[in-house]
Amino acid sequence: MLLPEPEAFLDGQFLLFDKPLRWTSFKLVAYVRGFLRTYTGNRKIKVGHAGTLDPMATGLMVICTGKMTKQIDQFKNLDKVYTGRMQLGASTPSYDAETEIDARFPWEHVNLNLLREAAQSFTGPLDQIPPAFSAVQQNGKRLYDLARAGRFDEIRKEPRRVRVDRFEITTQYGPEFSFEIACSSGTYIRSLAHDLGKSVGSGAHLTALCRTHIGAYSLSEAHRPEAWSAAFQSV
Repeated sequence: MLLPEPEAFLDGQFLLFDKPLRWTSFKLVAYVRGFLRTYTGNRKIKVGHAGTLDPMATGLMVICTGKMTKQIDQFKNLDKVYTGRMQLGASTPSYDAETEIDARFPWEHVNLNLLREAAQSFTGPLDQIPPAFSAVQQNGKRLYDLARAGRFDEIRKEPRRVRVDRFEITTQYGPEFSFEIACSSGTYIRSLAHDLGKSVGSGAHLTALCRTHIGAYSLSEAHRPEAWSAAFQSV
């Protein structure tokens, strides 16, 4: 890996990271900023990201530093590709594995053909309701703050227009199945899992999620945070 000089991060760098499981997007930004404060000797270096990933998701995130942070918006609206797994027969308040199962449903009647047929009904333009446990803002507060405080009755369920270009069910193992989704920015894969479960007469939640592409950028180009910082320290 070609290592930029400290001044390059102040002038502006575009970085691709593979966010680890259970890290928040804020934690990744804080990790990069903390390292660069030491590396550059500048405590006020700017670091920002172009789109969040949930704590239970892994995969590609765009990080910009220095003057490059002024161009973050051009990356936020790029299309995304995700892979992952969903589990039938159980739902959670967060629509993923961050929270405990709150209801169980029959799933034995659901086969691969039914899943694939249902997934096709969730392609094209969709009016999607974001999950309560999301970073969407309402009156200056993140929905997940209201949800984690148990204030669900204060959350307004307002649909947002998104677009799903491809929703492929690749394999099924009993109640769990794997998928790949290509979609617009702002699409909540957790909501697709929840809605898909209901559409096949069951329930479902997300058990694993990985963002593999942002526009033309691929996860194969991304750095793991600790490996990235260790490369500088080893020089």
